[in-house]
Amino acid sequence: QLQLVESGGGLVQPGGSLRLSCAASGMIFSLYAMGWYRQAPGKQRELVARITAGTITNYADSVKGRFAISRVNAKNTVYLQMNSLRPEDTAVYYCNAERRYYGEEYWGQGTQVTVSS
Repeated sequence: QLQLVESGGGLVQPGGSLRLSCAASGMIFSLYAMGWYRQAPGKQRELVARITAGTITNYADSVKGRFAISRVNAKNTVYLQMNSLRPEDTAVYYCNAERRYYGEEYWGQGTQVTVSS
């Protein structure tokens, strides 16, 4: 059974850093594009960062230069390093795995990130 389990969320002050992790199981991790999405209260879920199976990355404009996505296939894990955090980064962050060509898409349960003084 495929599972995505996020960790690393929490409360951080503005300007601080957090690293989110998403551990995958039940899948051939290296074949999937992995992404981080977020959803703030009252807003739609939005893409934060994505990394393809070939390690091509793309980012939302709002996080470029502050966030970095990476993957370690040997550990079946994708990371999101978040620096210079702002209050507007507050949201539930979700891990996503997909193979669009095959119509596959999976989601983790989410982890809360709160940026506040």
